[in-house]
Amino acid sequence: MTSSKPYLIRAIHEWCVDSGFTPYLVVQVDRRTRVPREFVRDGQIVLNISPEATHQLALGNDEITFQTRFSGVPFQVSVPVDAVAAIYARENGQGMAFEVKSAEDAPANVQEVGAGEAAAEESEQEAGPSRDEPAAKRVSHLTRIK
Repeated sequence: MTSSKPYLIRAIHEWCVDSGFTPYLVVQVDRRTRVPREFVRDGQIVLNISPEATHQLALGNDEITFQTRFSGVPFQVSVPVDAVAAIYARENGQGMAFEVKSAEDAPANVQEVGAGEAAAEESEQEAGPSRDEPAAKRVSHLTRIK
């Protein structure tokens, strides 16, 4: 059976953009996730996926890909839909949380992206929120969907 998760992600993204909100994606980082490791906190990264922060955003059924900048350095982001823990609007926190499969469920032939892959400095991601704000606090009111 086809998962409803990618459809829900696309719907909430569209709702955020149509409402003038900034859509944020909470991702559980594992070996399948291609993000700069410098910006990962407690195994998660929060990504701004608004049209202003991304280029060539593709919200696919299996993978979410886009280009963005981290500390001014361009980076190609690739996130398996299975790794998405939540999508929500930054301005009001409304959105949806999802169950995330563990890294052991990932295919063994996927390479891990190391921290040296992006020459990003230790500063805030231009396409995302402040790292000082805990991710759990931002999405605590969301309901987990299985």
